[in-house]
Amino acid sequence: MQVGIHTRGYHDYLLKSWQHLLPSRQRKHALANIADLLKPFDLVALQEADAGSWRSRHENQVECLAQLADFPYWYQQVNRNLGALAQHSNGLLCRAPLQTVEKHALPGLLPGRGLMLATLQWPQAKVTVAVTHLALGKRTQFGQLDYLVSQVKDAEHLIIMGDLNQEAEVLLQHSPLKRLNLQRLPDKCPTFPSWRPQRGLDHILVSDGLWLRQVASIHHPQSDHLPVAAEVALLP
Repeated sequence: MQVGIHTRGYHDYLLKSWQHLLPSRQRKHALANIADLLKPFDLVALQEADAGSWRSRHENQVECLAQLADFPYWYQQVNRNLGALAQHSNGLLCRAPLQTVEKHALPGLLPGRGLMLATLQWPQAKVTVAVTHLALGKRTQFGQLDYLVSQVKDAEHLIIMGDLNQEAEVLLQHSPLKRLNLQRLPDKCPTFPSWRPQRGLDHILVSDGLWLRQVASIHHPQSDHLPVAAEVALLP
């Protein structure tokens, strides 16, 4: 969600760069737009939210979205804490309480990337949900994915959600994720850049025991990435 910065082209990386550090009146409108998008869903993963610093006018954006979109449960992981100036974080919104939530720092040359692991109890099974935002460099990505795999390899059912900064083919065939029984995506879902999506960098990946009924990127160009939505069911 890029802390609520509306990005319409590469030029906005420069023209709106100040909004990464300073408050903007446009954020309130941006959060309302994002909340409207989230209302139909049961489980939502967020990346690049602010946990309540100067740039967000001390408003926790994950909590704000939970309230605006009527989610009774929300969870947050601060990945890069710059104190009063900025607090980069991942978030998870849910209609039902989660059994457990773990927060892990991912390996890398620079700190600031995190992994949230949550346990969701469905009537027939237990599902592990991994929410993450990976680094840009492929070598660091693979190290982070190796850590992720080590944490979820024994999961009965698995859903991975997040900005993985990598194409699905590379992730499923050449990265450490190939050690997991993850389903191939039925269709390509380009998400970046949001104003002219060409690359699929954001994903919802599920293990073989789950049924990925449909998955698609949504034309909602609020940040520089488009969101991805999926309908997931448990196989009988």
